[in-house]
Amino acid sequence: MFRLLLLSCFMFLASGNVYDFKVDAIDGTKINLADYKGKKILIVNTASLCGNTPQYAALEELYKKYAGKLVIIGFPANNFAQQEPGSNEEIHAFCTKQYAVTFPMAAKISVKGADIHPLYKWLYEQSVAKHFEPAAVTWNFQKYLIDEKGNLAAVFAPKTLPNDPAVIAAIEK
Repeated sequence: MFRLLLLSCFMFLASGNVYDFKVDAIDGTKINLADYKGKKILIVNTASLCGNTPQYAALEELYKKYAGKLVIIGFPANNFAQQEPGSNEEIHAFCTKQYAVTFPMAAKISVKGADIHPLYKWLYEQSVAKHFEPAAVTWNFQKYLIDEKGNLAAVFAPKTLPNDPAVIAAIEK
């Protein structure tokens, strides 16, 4: 009976949607993902010292191009080669000064390992259940696209640029 109850709880958590999450924002406020119902959400783990960091510019362009239809949320993480060593304040200043980022940025989190953030655990579980690759975050700037109903719709590898035709097609779908 206990196993059945545990399995039921796991299935509920794995089958929920992104609107169940509230995350700390980089500026100390909260980001309630339920506020974005009816829009697509692109969730991206970011890092300031990565070879992929110039993707911030393309993410900002995408955010402006699809304003009202798409929200991009950056999640700074220091999980890969210590490429995001700064504090939330330092990361925020960097993103604003170097790339004029205006899309929401979450507070620094962990996207893998024992201290994985619950949102990223959910993204991984959803990716596995839907057979998306890569399921687990493999490097900085991996992208998870959420549809207008809060369900995981697509996963894009870190090297896939935000303006890649596959990303654009998934957003416009």
